[in-house]
Amino acid sequence: MSQITILLVDDHTIVREGLLGLLQLNPALKVIGEAQDGRQAVALAGLLQPDIILMDIAMPLLGGLEATRQILAANPRAKVLILTAHVDDEYVQRAMEIGASGYLLKHTSAAGLYRNIKDLYDNNGLTVSSPERRKRRPSEPITARTSRLTPRETEVLQLIAEGHANKQAAHHLGISVKTIEKHREHLMAKLNIHDTAGLTRYAIGAGIIENSRQSTII
Repeated sequence: MSQITILLVDDHTIVREGLLGLLQLNPALKVIGEAQDGRQAVALAGLLQPDIILMDIAMPLLGGLEATRQILAANPRAKVLILTAHVDDEYVQRAMEIGASGYLLKHTSAAGLYRNIKDLYDNNGLTVSSPERRKRRPSEPITARTSRLTPRETEVLQLIAEGHANKQAAHHLGISVKTIEKHREHLMAKLNIHDTAGLTRYAIGAGIIENSRQSTII
């Protein structure tokens, strides 16, 4: 029987190592790659073409939700299983809106993780979500808040919201400071937001970053 190939994506090394050890106990599963941020995940998903991508949400530089959007834009048939500590229904809704195949909490048992990976592999389009998530529904689709932004603008917005200065953001993205400044101007014009604190609040509300990763300016 062929093994189910998996790409692990999490910014915490100890979490990746723990998941790797857990998945290696199941002979039906094979981890073929690891990524520590969303940008690496996008690159490795295209290169390795895994059967399942286990994706964290909260990561620096490029979060899991935007990484999922970019992966699915390049390959709509990719299967992304969000594995996170977030119970919040807004994260669940946005993950499903952008096309993630499933959503599991990190305190899921090993047996539950194995079962959901197998079910997702066998059943195209299967949606998995935690019964513990709250039932509150936001007033507008979460994706409507970011659909007007390009992938690059979303990356710049995340870096701004995480507190990176223009020079730092330019270094992370491999572009000039002047280009970062242009992206910042476009973001403010598109969103009608004219200060960094406002951009940060917007990024949190849109699920681009979580509260614990916001900069200290608000």
